[in-house]
Amino acid sequence: MTNSAVNIDAVLDSFQERWSPRILTRVNDYDVRLVKVEGAFVWHSHPDTDELFVVLDGSLDIRLRQSGDEAAATGTAATETVVHLARHDAFVVPRGVEHCPESPEGAAVMLLEPTGTLSTGDHDGDIPDHITSTTGLPA
Repeated sequence: MTNSAVNIDAVLDSFQERWSPRILTRVNDYDVRLVKVEGAFVWHSHPDTDELFVVLDGSLDIRLRQSGDEAAATGTAATETVVHLARHDAFVVPRGVEHCPESPEGAAVMLLEPTGTLSTGDHDGDIPDHITSTTGLPA
């Protein structure tokens, strides 16, 4: 345990990479991560956990897609929706929901997810060069 405060602005100022989350601190078995984003991420889900997004600056769109299994079970076509997050908005992507965050103009985002959660979740395709697939980097 540390008796030192961690400053969000200082951590965000310490790196420039996009889609490369830094671990700000830990709460029980969860990471509080900071990430700078710009452009689109990859479609993925986290089968075992929810994921909290809090926009600190800028805006973020989270595209959500109903899984093929859910569509088949309900007899509907797969659907896609978009949740728009502005500065200081928060949203939880439920476990197992396929999602693709994107921010054309860029944003700073705080994430909360269990320690060891891979940023790209269950994505099994190629990872673009602008994305770091990681369980979080030290701040």
